[in-house]
Amino acid sequence: MSWSAGPFWVANSFAGNPTEVSYVPNIMVTTESEMNFLQRLINFLINGAFSIIESISCYHYGNFYDEYVQEFNLKDMPSFDDMRKNVSLVFCNSHFSEGPIRPNVPAIVEIGGIQIKDKPDPLEPKLKEFLDNSSKHGAILFSMGSNVKVSTLDPKIIKTLYNVFSKLKQNVLWKWEDPNPASFPGNSKNILFSKWIPQDDVLAHKNMKLFVTHGGKGSVVESQYHGIPMIGLPVFGDQPGNIDKIVKVGYGLKLDYKTMTEQELSTAVNEVLNNPSYAANVKKFADTYKDRPLSARESVVFWTEYVIRHHGAPHLQSPLVHMNVIQQYSIDVLAVIFGALYIVYRISKLCICFVWRKVFGKKCKSKAKAKKSKKE
Repeated sequence: MSWSAGPFWVANSFAGNPTEVSYVPNIMVTTESEMNFLQRLINFLINGAFSIIESISCYHYGNFYDEYVQEFNLKDMPSFDDMRKNVSLVFCNSHFSEGPIRPNVPAIVEIGGIQIKDKPDPLEPKLKEFLDNSSKHGAILFSMGSNVKVSTLDPKIIKTLYNVFSKLKQNVLWKWEDPNPASFPGNSKNILFSKWIPQDDVLAHKNMKLFVTHGGKGSVVESQYHGIPMIGLPVFGDQPGNIDKIVKVGYGLKLDYKTMTEQELSTAVNEVLNNPSYAANVKKFADTYKDRPLSARESVVFWTEYVIRHHGAPHLQSPLVHMNVIQQYSIDVLAVIFGALYIVYRISKLCICFVWRKVFGKKCKSKAKAKKSKKE
């Protein structure tokens, strides 16, 4: 199984990976490694909500699958529940150097940065010439990913972006989805509009100095890997959390793309370009991120072949996969312990009362009865 984020929710469920809600934050709550009480409470509730959603989803898809099996008379097919409890490996798009630090079972294999090539592909002539000619002041990449079309944004936002980028000394490579030159917001010599940009290959170019990004997981990882500082313009999902973390560790800055002014954007761009600490911080992380016994792609090959060699590698599977919520959190054990303690308490009380009567010839009175008798 392949999971597009770090060990979380569905990935944990399929691999039997523990969900440590007390110190592993959900990215929707915070990026802090140490949560205060309110954050831990929200983290607990959100993870609980996801668990309920997962249970409902599995029940729904389980019924759909069983109906499909019956309809086509596939008697040899295992049940949906058996299949989801028979996952050998879960490849997660993460790496422990990114944090948060958390325990992972052997069936969780982190392959963060797998989309990044060991050696960049050659750029098409137009892009290569544009970036090669940026050696004096450097180049900036601006892209909002594949889900947000910059050309369809509010014209005021586009105008703000263009007015700032067109005044820079640096060359700006701008991902613009409409190939018609008439749709471009301007024709500044330092801006190249391109419908498609091989982002990993571009960020690997020696003249790249800054990435203005929406903050998607893949974009952030590629920028970190190549040691390029960022300015984040998050839109939705995990993007705000990704950029918050970037700001916290000193890899870049964050702006609200809907409300930012030309002055705010210009100040942020010049701050990241002219303050060497941002580039130094992210390059230091890049060295840590790349320092692995196997590359992400080599890890996929090794562990896939490992599972094949060991016929599914059942020895990697966590017992947690086969346990329900009551068993996972030892609710049944705690119930027995508290029940036993209550029985011991009642027996001890009867024994003490028995001894009291024998010694003093009086009955034991509870505090409630004692107070009642005093009032009377």
